[in-house]
This record gives sequence, structure tokens and C-alpha cells, in this order.
Amino acid sequence: MEMTMRWYGTGFDTVTLKQIRQVPGVTGVITTLYDTKPGEVWSRERIRALKDEVEASGLHISGIESVNIHDAIKIGSPDREQYIANYIETLENLGQEDIHMVCYNFMPVFDWTRTELARKRPDGSTVLAYTQAAVDALDPEKMFESIKGDANGSILPGWEPERMEHVKELFEMYKDVDEEKLFANLVYFLEKIMPVCNKYDIKMAIHPDDPAWSVFGLPRIIINKENILRMMHAVDDVHNGVTFCSGSYGTNLENDLPDMIRSLKGRIHFAHVRNLKFNSPDDFEESAHLSSDGSFDMYEIMKALYEIGFDGPIRPDHGRMIWDEVAMPGYGLYDRALGATYLNGLWEAIDKNAKRG
Repeated sequence: MEMTMRWYGTGFDTVTLKQIRQVPGVTGVITTLYDTKPGEVWSRERIRALKDEVEASGLHISGIESVNIHDAIKIGSPDREQYIANYIETLENLGQEDIHMVCYNFMPVFDWTRTELARKRPDGSTVLAYTQAAVDALDPEKMFESIKGDANGSILPGWEPERMEHVKELFEMYKDVDEEKLFANLVYFLEKIMPVCNKYDIKMAIHPDDPAWSVFGLPRIIINKENILRMMHAVDDVHNGVTFCSGSYGTNLENDLPDMIRSLKGRIHFAHVRNLKFNSPDDFEESAHLSSDGSFDMYEIMKALYEIGFDGPIRPDHGRMIWDEVAMPGYGLYDRALGATYLNGLWEAIDKNAKRG
């Protein structure tokens, strides 16, 4: 595996490439053109400029997160063909610049849902958190208003203000889209893009829905082992793969994370590894990566990735806000650096133990 960190780009991220370069064991970044809109073509010139900036710091681009998918593709409207063509052009440009992994999601309206961005924990750190009771009491049109005050001035991925201004229209767009239709539209999209993915060896790594159940009645399909395997079989191409996000799949305590990893051998192209602490099955908060700080056995998760021969990029995910850092919630430097070091330590121990027999 290769240890990486997510970087949103100059002007959007409080964390610098210089700082990431100094985290032991981190050799690459997962990045994006953060100011592009879903459906917009990424020009080769902008991709090259981003690549040059990253490489000048002594790092390299290990993958893209995300090339966001336009809602027309998700709902299957007639204009989806143009947006799929734009997506294919973007993939061609990425491939020509020697970038070979794209993380994306197929979530309707909200890319992820949290009800708190700064829940205070006993140690004084603050974390992202979710409570189903809070969601049930909210008007979805007011969801963004309820959390934006804790965003530390950042533009949250999937919660861009210009998108949130049209939440009512977005819900209307998806009113006739159930899980089966959403799944069919995903398969249609994947079948269209697989030729360019094969041409340039671009691994598409779908990110799971977060949380792994319906929110505000919206369909959710990338939520468990059964659904993922169905998707793998529907488009049986090695370039059709997954981002294994332990935190997102782990929101549903019925998901056996190490078993899911083993069932997806050869199709996990990217991994987000993080921990959650559950107060009840539908009330969870994000924790330090350390197993004992949350509800997951991080050793077993890393061991499963090792045993399937996972050799793609991995990154620590959603760190706590610690040591008075002010940054995009979940994406500060300090706790993610601790997470990267902890995950590297687990991997080293697993590797040495395996080689000693």
C-alpha cells in the first residue's frame, strides 16, 4: 500500500504540501480541482498544473477524489449523455497525465450527512458526529444552515453553498428515483466509461454512502457487501472497483468490515481507514484512529487489507480537531498525521509478523 493524505489544493486547504511532505511515510496526495462543478470538463492544462505543483513539493498525485458526477447522470435524465461525454473527456485528460485512480460517489443530494461538525469529546477535541434523532427533527432544506456555523469558514465537499441553495429543487429531481433506478443509472454510467478506463488503466473507486442507510427518504445503494458485489457483477471489469471506507461502511454495525474487504479482493482500489465511536446504533461520533478510542478493530481492518494484497493508496480519514487547530472539519493536519503514523505502524507490524511466519 501507499500512505497518502487528502489535499484540497492551494487556496482551499489550510494544510500545505510542505507539511504533508513531513509526515513520516506519506509519499502521495489524493487531490482534486476543488473549484470545478459537477459535469465540467477538467482541462489537461489544469490537471498538469496541479500535478506540477504537487511534484515540486516532493510528493506525487496518487489519485483524484473526486471527479463529481452530475445529477443528470444519477437521475437518468435525457441530458445525461452530454455529461457522460464530459466525464469521459476528463478521464482521458487524467489518463494522458498519468493519473490512474478516481474516487467518486453516487449519492443523491448530500454527499455525506452529519448533524454536528464540532461535537466536543472528553479529551477536549472536537469531531464530526451523527444522530438520527437530529436528522428526523430537521427540515432537509435547513440541513446546511444547521451546521455551517461550525465549518470554520471552509467550503465543505458536497455541501457547496451554491448547491445547497437549490436543495428543494434537488429533492424534486430525485422524487421518482428509487434504489433500483439509481442502481440502473450507475450501471449505465459505468458501462459507458469502462472503455476509456481500460484504455488508460484508470481504476474507478466508488465511495460508499455515508451513513449507510436512507437519509430524508433518499435512496442509498452503496451500503453493504450484497450491494457492492451486485455492482461488481453487473459491470465485471477490474477497473470498476471500490473505495473501501471503514468509517462509511462502518456506520452500519451489521457490516463485517474485514469480511467485506476479503470479499472484494482485487477490486479495492483505494482505502479510507478511520474509526467511529458508537453511543447507540444511530448515534455515532468520529474518534482517533486508535482502536481503543472507538468501536472498530483497526488492526483487523489493516490485516484484511494486507492479506488480500492491497497495494493501492490508503489515507487516514476525518481526523479530530486537536491542539487548537482551525481547519476544515475532519481535515486538519495534526490528527490525520497521527492517524497516518498509526496506520503505518500497524502495517509494519503485520508485514513483519507475516514474513516471520
